[in-house]
Amino acid sequence: MASLGELERSVMEVLWTSDVALTANEMRDALALRDDAARMVATTTVLTVLSRLERKGFVSRSRDMRPHRYRALLSREEHTAELMHEVLDRSADRDAALARFVGTASAGEAATLRRLLDELARH
Repeated sequence: MASLGELERSVMEVLWTSDVALTANEMRDALALRDDAARMVATTTVLTVLSRLERKGFVSRSRDMRPHRYRALLSREEHTAELMHEVLDRSADRDAALARFVGTASAGEAATLRRLLDELARH
């Protein structure tokens, strides 16, 4: 899975929080409203980022009307899970990496992991 640059992450955050596919202009406006927006981004810049994200497999573009509309292909949670698998796949000792991760989990996170593993075992 390809990594995301800062502006790509911001664009994905907007798409992940949207219930509908967005145009580049709508994306530009949404980015301008974000707290972490350092400057107004040009529509052409947004289009470039969206094109890169489409090539990387993060977004799809609806081509049946103009302006094109973009939506995230994966949810934020699916993306996070893929990143976690990617990191584990690169680890020389997957078991040790998992043990370290679980060892640093909070009590609440550990309870969630236990519950999810129990549900997985039942299916």
